[in-house]
Amino acid sequence: MLFIGDDWAEDHHDVELQDETGRVLVVRQLPEGIAGITKLHALVAEHARDQAGEDVDTGQVVVGIETDRGPWVEALIAAGYQVYAINPLQASRFKERYGTSRAKSDKGDAHALADMVRIDRAQLRPVAGDTEPAQAIKVVARAHQTMVGERTRTMLRLRAALREYFPAALIAYDELGLAGADTLELLQLAPAPDMAAALEMPVIAAALKRARRRSVAAKAEGIAAALRTEQLGRSRTVTAAYAAIVTSLAAVITIFNAQIKHLERQVESHFREHPAAEIYLSQPGIGVITGARVLAEFGDDPERYASAKARKNYAATSPITRASGKSRVVIARFVHNDRLVDALRAQAFSAINGSPGARAYYDKQRAREADHGAALRQVANRLVGILHGCLKTGTIYNEHTAWSHHLNIAAA
Repeated sequence: MLFIGDDWAEDHHDVELQDETGRVLVVRQLPEGIAGITKLHALVAEHARDQAGEDVDTGQVVVGIETDRGPWVEALIAAGYQVYAINPLQASRFKERYGTSRAKSDKGDAHALADMVRIDRAQLRPVAGDTEPAQAIKVVARAHQTMVGERTRTMLRLRAALREYFPAALIAYDELGLAGADTLELLQLAPAPDMAAALEMPVIAAALKRARRRSVAAKAEGIAAALRTEQLGRSRTVTAAYAAIVTSLAAVITIFNAQIKHLERQVESHFREHPAAEIYLSQPGIGVITGARVLAEFGDDPERYASAKARKNYAATSPITRASGKSRVVIARFVHNDRLVDALRAQAFSAINGSPGARAYYDKQRAREADHGAALRQVANRLVGILHGCLKTGTIYNEHTAWSHHLNIAAA
């Protein structure tokens, strides 16, 4: 067998090739892209020979790299190599075997990665063989989530700016929300207090109608009254500066709104075409966006999770037990996939409001004096196990089958 440690950077890869005894065969720095992957294949072809001088099967080539995605990783998988995506924290801990100085170099990292896949690959997770539809869902679902987060950050900047010179706007547009199309239109039209106070009722009502608001007349009167209230102001020069900032931020949020809707359509399109979409959508608390995020982060490789416990561990919904001597502590997992945890928390929160079984289970945890967060995490853990069973058997979620024991207890 041939073992490769690949320490990647934006424009190059430091690689080390070892044989089964750990003997270093070659150390190279390869460029990113086609030229680099071609040179890597040439190095493998040069050194992957058995004792009879015949080429070793590409399945006998094992690669350790600190990422699980990208064209380079896909090229390694397409070549037939065994590819292990190693968490950088794992690699850092492994390097402590060599010394405690914490010295770092790209060549040293490549050596550690090669050693890891040679010595400890039984403890590592190979890159999942997700299908192309699952990979596409992951791309658009992550992009959508990231853009929603960016909009929220921009909206908070807008709120902070308004608070500094135009607090009446926060009161006037509170019900509409700062990301509302009508709010953004009116802020761009009248970003300064004197300009907003001069807005006529028909102008405000027209903006509300374009945003398809109800009770337009009453809302317009309330907004106009709030904008015309007396407030502590700033100098004309400072107000003009803040007004320019608010105009720009409102325009940026408007673009975010349009692009988020575009990505939502992409997420839904890709997700609904996936064979497992029906199973995901049958789960309590899951809609199209949440379902797409959960599928994207779990992947769809049927061999990735050996059991429901393995899926729960990856989801970080299951607890960790730390036992030493007479001490035994059960704690939550703090190292996890943030995107997956966020999606599962959203699912659990919705499920306790729509699923009698999930609600009964949540109430049971609360009765044990678990706080809201811990109880919600237990519901998410249970839901992950249910999802695993449905995916494994190819069956749709059934409320009674999933929660029969807890429903019977609640009924009693």
